[in-house]
Amino acid sequence: MSPVFAIVGLPLVSAALLALVPNYKLGAWLNCAASAATLAVSLLLFAVEPSADGLFVVDALNIYLIVLTAFVGLTTSVFSATYIGHEIKAGKLKPLNLRFYHAMYQAFMFTMLLALSANNLGVMWVAVEGATLTTVLMVSLYRTAESIEAAWKYFILCGVGIALALFGTILMYLAAQPVMGPGMAAMTWTELLKNVAGINADILNLAFVFLLVGYGTKVGLAPLHAWLPDAHAEGPTPISAVLSGLLLNVALYAVLRFKMLLAVNGEALSPGPLMISMGLASLLLAGFMLYRRRDIKRFFAYSSIEHMGIITFAFGMGGPLANFAGLLHMAMHSLTKSAIFYAVGHVAQSRNTQAIDRIRGLTVSHPALGWGLLLGVVAIAGLPPFGIFMSEFLLVTSTFAREPLLAVPLTIGILIAFGALVLRVQQLCFGEPPEDAQPIHGSLVPLYAHLGLVLVAGIWLPGPLVAWFQTVAAILGG
Repeated sequence: MSPVFAIVGLPLVSAALLALVPNYKLGAWLNCAASAATLAVSLLLFAVEPSADGLFVVDALNIYLIVLTAFVGLTTSVFSATYIGHEIKAGKLKPLNLRFYHAMYQAFMFTMLLALSANNLGVMWVAVEGATLTTVLMVSLYRTAESIEAAWKYFILCGVGIALALFGTILMYLAAQPVMGPGMAAMTWTELLKNVAGINADILNLAFVFLLVGYGTKVGLAPLHAWLPDAHAEGPTPISAVLSGLLLNVALYAVLRFKMLLAVNGEALSPGPLMISMGLASLLLAGFMLYRRRDIKRFFAYSSIEHMGIITFAFGMGGPLANFAGLLHMAMHSLTKSAIFYAVGHVAQSRNTQAIDRIRGLTVSHPALGWGLLLGVVAIAGLPPFGIFMSEFLLVTSTFAREPLLAVPLTIGILIAFGALVLRVQQLCFGEPPEDAQPIHGSLVPLYAHLGLVLVAGIWLPGPLVAWFQTVAAILGG
């Protein structure tokens, strides 16, 4: 049996079982065990290369995203176990809601892994829609007026986006039918890649525009980003970590799959200008908005918009070096931003607030946490020796070499965001702490595990990993 069936099957079965577990502590550690089992099975993909069929495909593009998703899913479940437990003790969550929370967490993992491994356009769309529904329910977990409003905004905006993506998927099928005939073949990635050169380019172009706007809503690209800051600020922090670290990648992965189809069809439009425009708009908007944020989770939500803009710009530029930078940045952002949200969760609990103005002196009151948050912000700001510095350096230099005029707004946007991050981290981590600071609850191992990987990637990338990224960069085309 292909490992893919186990990779998507384990979270699905776990979701059903966790819905029946009434005890929170048991459910929390079963959630961790299920996530660990999923990661263990996903690692088998490096040893066993399953052949593509009508339902699943594992290739150079998605294998690293599958493993990355399983890994961040595991570390977030470990962080979640103690974080959510403390929320119950503080009276912010009711224990009865937590059986639902753990089931939805595994259902969310199932939908993301299904979207990443699906070999069918329709199945991928259903999986992305399923990811929306499960996270909407978790964003509203606190049942406050603000969390319910954020969940509705998320549902409505992403619902419109996913509807546009459905229309684009239908157009793609209609374009493929005259060449490939009716049936499943015209909805299968591997078959479409073989035959897309003969597909009508006009319909293909129209389909891609709808797909970019539709899935771009889930990526959080401007001007379709309005749901993202509210969902991050009002939902539980573990959900903020997987939203920024994983779900945005899944939506962008869908766009890249369709970009590959256009790259093979010589008469289709170049998707680069559209992706570059949306990427730069997201980067510049988020960079300026960072200066006005007063909520720590909302602040780092806009940082996610900034980095998804950088990644989208990289893939819009295309070519071996820019694609390499985009792939590396996806991985580094996932690890770094989820680590930051782990730290932010501990900070919010220890200070009983998310207001930036009321948080200061973390390196004094909680040295391990404060320095961990500081390192996370240094990494996400793009400073050496962390991996994001390497990916941004590759992107900026390749853009200067190919399109110097585009490199100017790219560099300005990165510097604007850098300034906001440095400004805020000084206030958060240094100075005199308040007297009412509470001890943190839970382990900092997930935080430092992620930061350790990002540090190693900034200093040294293994040869096989470099070859792997180069292969995928070539597949993605210009």
